[in-house]
Amino acid sequence: CEDCGKSLIGECKLHGPLIRAKDRVIPSRARLTLPHYLTLRVLELRAGNQQILGVFAKKVIQKRTQFGPYVGQLSTKLTRYDESRLVLQVLKDGGKYFLDTPNEDCGNWMMFVRLARNQEEQTLVAYQHCGEVYFTTVKPIEPHTELKVWYAADYAKFMEASAVFIKEESDVCPLPPVAKEPVDPWTCSTCRSTFATFALLESHQCIHKDRV
Repeated sequence: CEDCGKSLIGECKLHGPLIRAKDRVIPSRARLTLPHYLTLRVLELRAGNQQILGVFAKKVIQKRTQFGPYVGQLSTKLTRYDESRLVLQVLKDGGKYFLDTPNEDCGNWMMFVRLARNQEEQTLVAYQHCGEVYFTTVKPIEPHTELKVWYAADYAKFMEASAVFIKEESDVCPLPPVAKEPVDPWTCSTCRSTFATFALLESHQCIHKDRV
């Protein structure tokens, strides 16, 4: 204790315990690689407080946007299996290897993307190129939409999978959906017509000015 100048085992009875300062928690490698226009959300809580995460868009992502490559460890055996994620394999040096991500420090954000159960919710397609796996958007992705992936046609044959995966809903405890902020309509001060965006209102007002 620097106050009483004594070497003690445990706390100082006169001056009490030290104030402990904790180190800052560092996000995992996978979370740090998440692009700024994407975000992670907790979708489900399973036994043992296991969190099921999903990747969501924060702004509009254009069609034909490519993400990747997928970062994982090449392995002859799959050490980590999650029924909500795609199993990925690559062909390298004549051998077929799994792209394994045993923990978040061994992969990138693409490990959080969940598989699509049907064509309607599929926003990404997975394919192999030069020994790497990439995801590419197959449609424009609107804000608050989850990114979901399935195999491209040729890659599905390589993975010995069907063209589209259809899965029944599991007995899980989903969290309440994140409520979107209400959007107030823009109202014309002349005729009281309402518009979804300011640009439409501004165009409408120009018509009034022309008439005047």
